[in-house]
Amino acid sequence: MSTQPQHLVVVGGGFAGLWATRALADAPLRITLIDRHNHHLFQPLLYQVATAGLSAPDIAAPLRHILRDQRNVEVRLGEVVDIAAPQRSVALADGSTLHYDYLLLATGATHAYFGNDQWAAHAPGLKTLNDALHLRRKLLMAFERAETETDPQARAAWLSFAIVGGGPTGVELAGTLAEIARHTLKNEFRNIDPRMARVRLIEAGPRVLPSFPEDLTDKAQRQLERLGVEVFTGTPVTHIDAEGYRLGDTFVPARTVFWAAGVAASPLARTLGVPLDRAGRVQVAPDLSVPGHPEIFVGGDLAALQQDGRPVPGVAPAAKQMGRYIAKALRARLAGQPAPAFRYQDYGNLATIGRMAAIVHVGRFKLSGLLAWWFWLAAHVYFLIGFRNRFVVLVNWAMAYWSYQRAARIIFGRAHDDPPPQA
Repeated sequence: MSTQPQHLVVVGGGFAGLWATRALADAPLRITLIDRHNHHLFQPLLYQVATAGLSAPDIAAPLRHILRDQRNVEVRLGEVVDIAAPQRSVALADGSTLHYDYLLLATGATHAYFGNDQWAAHAPGLKTLNDALHLRRKLLMAFERAETETDPQARAAWLSFAIVGGGPTGVELAGTLAEIARHTLKNEFRNIDPRMARVRLIEAGPRVLPSFPEDLTDKAQRQLERLGVEVFTGTPVTHIDAEGYRLGDTFVPARTVFWAAGVAASPLARTLGVPLDRAGRVQVAPDLSVPGHPEIFVGGDLAALQQDGRPVPGVAPAAKQMGRYIAKALRARLAGQPAPAFRYQDYGNLATIGRMAAIVHVGRFKLSGLLAWWFWLAAHVYFLIGFRNRFVVLVNWAMAYWSYQRAARIIFGRAHDDPPPQA
């Protein structure tokens, strides 16, 4: 007599959730994958969508398509709003409830404004495709507003851009934005010179890209400055509003500010009723399970884990490794065997600064400049999901390399601060 396979609910179709799900293709489990979006997103290239280098479908793929041949998986579009761990159930925003035997939480992270959530309306961050499209619109509209502005000071404010946060996302945004102003938009306006745009990268810490060795971050800063980016370190932003931002005690008029300074874990973690770290992440056991709830696993940016005295970083390679490990741990559980502790393998850091400029750190291996840029390109194309995405991204990058043009410079939709349409 056959028995019903145990039910695994996976919340989140990012790197950790999707990699775990695919690694359990032949496992004796019934899997339900739940995500608020219908697609898996390749977040490392999200800034390329925000800066009009790529279109949204180039770095995303429908979850149903990715998992179409995996017969033990049901994909469900929805949002989990509560977890009842004692009852082993999750509640969805539509009022439905799902019961599980095992649960994997991999809902990622969101923006953190360090207690200044009112800044979010004036300094959007970059975590989703919606964020990227909003940033793209905001960026391109700034040049359009400057073109029609007659007051010199107001025009200068429209042409002043600030990126708060000197991590990889901030550096990539700043370098690309400077390239757009100095090359892509050249000769396209009649009343402004886009090359006069002021791009600032602001990092409260002592240096940009702090996860890289200091000699590489020094090279990265020099490469940014050659692109025309003004780099400010050691001084935090203390205020942001619709008119600009305050750097230390100095107010800087700027109509376009992007946030890349901090992340916070998904608020879903708080519904577990277990200890969290300062960023709201779940402090997991060595096997990535929740202490007191061995049937619940946590992966990706939502998991807080120390290894060799250092936290496992919230990056895509770590999330993928966690996903694959959780699949192995579940197989061991089903077989009545213990699972070894999770061990993160650090394969290095990559960051691109702009055209033919990047830095690479892999063990003792360090690269900067053109070779690092080619290395970065190859790695990101390789890790994209699907032949179609790899091909389209390669073609777009090749065209951008030779022409300086960006394929997705289309403004659509309306923002709340747009002027009324003309009859």
